[in-house]
Amino acid sequence: MVAEHLDLSPATVSLVLNRASVADSIPRATQERIFAAARDLNYRPSFAARWARTQRSFTVGVLVPEVSEGYAALVMSGVEQHLLKEGYFYLVASHHHRADLIEEYPKLLMGRFVDGLIAVDTPWHHDLPVPVLTVSGHNPATGVSNILLDHERAAELALRHLQQLGHERIAFIKGQEFSSDTEVRWKSITDAAARLRVKLYPKLIAQLEGELATPQLGYRVTKRLLEQKERFTALFAFNDISAIGAIGALRDAKLEVPRDVSVVGFDDIQSAAFQNPRLTTIRQPLKKMGTIAAETLLRRIARPEDDTYPREIVVEPELIVRESTARAPN
Repeated sequence: MVAEHLDLSPATVSLVLNRASVADSIPRATQERIFAAARDLNYRPSFAARWARTQRSFTVGVLVPEVSEGYAALVMSGVEQHLLKEGYFYLVASHHHRADLIEEYPKLLMGRFVDGLIAVDTPWHHDLPVPVLTVSGHNPATGVSNILLDHERAAELALRHLQQLGHERIAFIKGQEFSSDTEVRWKSITDAAARLRVKLYPKLIAQLEGELATPQLGYRVTKRLLEQKERFTALFAFNDISAIGAIGALRDAKLEVPRDVSVVGFDDIQSAAFQNPRLTTIRQPLKKMGTIAAETLLRRIARPEDDTYPREIVVEPELIVRESTARAPN
């Protein structure tokens, strides 16, 4: 009906309404005419007909710990942008690190006939009949492609930066035990410290506790570090959210950042550049990681018989130097 109304071929109308990648070759004015006619004629694609023809739902499931500012939200922005561009719908489920939900949600999403799954910062042990992409999964499994940061390079960038500024007593905030990155990143830090001959002080190593990614967690753990009366001139936090909380605790203790204590975060979330002081951090290309996850997943969905897909895709970190680090005080 839409094609007849516009005197166009059904194939052209189908490409545009299904947002196929080859539709980019169709003039923009023609695409706008098609969408306008579809609205005027109250056209809705038949999901059942599309499923019967392609055996695909054009829907992807996404598992995240939670949806809030920070790591998962930035990865999701890259996933979302690419899926929308390719005409895919997506379902998001937040498991809040609950083992029962991590076990149950993939099955529920499969029950919604998703064509594939993306799991962000989520332990993965499922064996599913659809392609799976994990972001920071760190646990290879059958049928899974994993997107990873080069944590060794990230640790070296941060520690070398602080070392060059003359910092010798550095405090560290480790991630929560349930985070997929915690163990890998801490090992990378200890290895980099050994190479650079940076001494680690057990009393200056603390760990985040609690589920939600809020500055309050970083505030609490930094307050505990300060209560030990063990002097430190720099602090390397697990992520930017905890670094922001750490700066709040340092200020409440009448310490200035970076004059008294330098602070380095991790991730480079959007608000990092607008803190006071602006936060020095290790940038993970989180949005890019989400885009790569979506691109790789859709490529695997389109070629189900191809078993040469990448098992690991490693991305590089970058040191972003801003105002929260300075030379160590005398």
